Amino acid sequence: MAFDGVTIAGIVSELNEKLVGNRIYKIAQPEKDELILTVKGSCGQVRLLMSADASLPLLYLTEENKTSPMTAPNFCMLLRKHLQNARIISVTQPGLERIVRFELEHLNEMGDLCRKFLIIELMGKHSNIIFCDDKDMIIDSIKHISGMVSSVREVLPGRTYFIPKTQDKAELLECMADKAAMADKTAAAGEIAAVLKAKSLPLYKAIYMGFTGISPCIAQELCCRAGIDADLPSAELAEEALGRIVSEIGGLADRIKKGSFCFNVVYENKQPVEYAAIQLSSYTQDQSRNFESVSALLEYYYAEKNVITRIRQRSVDLRKIVQTALERNVKKYDLQMKQLQDTEKREKYRIYGELLNAYGYGVETGARSMEALNYYDNQMITIPLDPMLSAGENAKKYFDKYQKLKRTYEALTTLTKETKEEIDHLESVSTSLDIALKEEDLVQIKEELIESGYIRRKGNAKREKITSRPFHYVSSDGYHIYVGKNNYQNEELTFKFATGNDWWFHTKGIPGSHVVVKADNDELPDRVFEEAGKLAAHYSQARGQEKVEIDYTQKKNVKKPNGSKPGFVVYYTNYSLVIDSDITGIEQVE
Repeated sequence: MAFDGVTIAGIVSELNEKLVGNRIYKIAQPEKDELILTVKGSCGQVRLLMSADASLPLLYLTEENKTSPMTAPNFCMLLRKHLQNARIISVTQPGLERIVRFELEHLNEMGDLCRKFLIIELMGKHSNIIFCDDKDMIIDSIKHISGMVSSVREVLPGRTYFIPKTQDKAELLECMADKAAMADKTAAAGEIAAVLKAKSLPLYKAIYMGFTGISPCIAQELCCRAGIDADLPSAELAEEALGRIVSEIGGLADRIKKGSFCFNVVYENKQPVEYAAIQLSSYTQDQSRNFESVSALLEYYYAEKNVITRIRQRSVDLRKIVQTALERNVKKYDLQMKQLQDTEKREKYRIYGELLNAYGYGVETGARSMEALNYYDNQMITIPLDPMLSAGENAKKYFDKYQKLKRTYEALTTLTKETKEEIDHLESVSTSLDIALKEEDLVQIKEELIESGYIRRKGNAKREKITSRPFHYVSSDGYHIYVGKNNYQNEELTFKFATGNDWWFHTKGIPGSHVVVKADNDELPDRVFEEAGKLAAHYSQARGQEKVEIDYTQKKNVKKPNGSKPGFVVYYTNYSLVIDSDITGIEQVE
């Protein structure tokens, strides 16, 4: 995932097509570092979102609007003063820098035609929106950067705007500029090859660290297209391989100059993980989704990411409670297991006592040990003695130790079982938090923690309404598959929803969801078992693994022990399969 120079080139191409010649109708600043420009003209009405947020700088066209503050910030008021009804003359990008420059034409207070520039720099924590006059003098910026903050460049009213050169990178488009003749193309290829050879790095790193605006994702894609291992040292490439990668880089530059882009998002486990302005051929077609415009891509991608991020933020408190309880129980379990291990010597003390009672009559007063035949294994054994005690008293001492350790063993056997069940329960809750996709999914998990005593219900607060429902999928053969999102849903699916001949799936020995396939008394095809197994692997702690062991059986074989934790079951008759956790291609029903 990278808002790189190639993606920005795609944005600039789209903005030139949609915005140039149109006028700015409205300017709003809904967030501290964000602008929304409403533009009207031949394109109709569109909104341009510009965000200089340090964690997520963005620039794209959108149909959605945001609520603005009652009093507009100073920067917004300044832009309204100068740019209200201004016409967009051009949208440009210097080289492949992560910078977009809007040239704007407007009338000043005297009615004279003036030109201004609105520049957005999309550079992570250095992102900014800067307003300049026609002589590149900064009028104002959404973020003021003084010399105390940056030694490279001040961004303050009255300073001259310039693009700082902080990295020693070549400009790819300059290498390829106006290279029409064959000799010129050969020279351009030589320049590209020289940049790569100068870097003593893996090839993909040499590409993105050698040229401005290329991200690691694009660099990996170029290596894939050239059929070269991305980790090979660039300085050691054979001439033939070097020629292939140079050709791919040159082809990328040509496509950028022609405005020939392919906007696509790629998925892993049904979650968007990467996007680019060129086709990512290193991913299979069923992992990819193409978009007509870069704005549609960015709006969709970050909306999907925001859902995941928002749920993560909302679940922070619950995760902290679960993690704290889990760590405490794991420590307790380790201590109990160590104490349980110490009780293993109890049988030795019992045997010592029995042998002393059997052979102790011959022990001399003050003896420190006794040799005796252990009639359990016919081996001679040395029994340590307290010289201050008689043989009978030593035997009693050993029997007392045995009885104490026996009582400890019996108590710890019960306690370790309870603690292990508590750990398994907390791990299953943690997995449920990972699975949660919506805020209503968290409500049921919170209720489970309240019922388990980890959260205290406030005052006379009533139980929150449960609206979360299990995941619903349809197999390739048309069978309905249901997946529980948490322990309460798992229990309801297994014991209230499923019937005796339905099939039940769960990861072997790993916390995860109960998966139920409605069989309708049919004999299921093998493909249904594979797809249900994949869902069980995906919605478990083993998500992302290529080989996950799944137990499956008919629902009638699954039982719930009395007094057990929510979602805990036992079964003694089952089949097993080993499968990956990739659920791509399995249809989900909303």
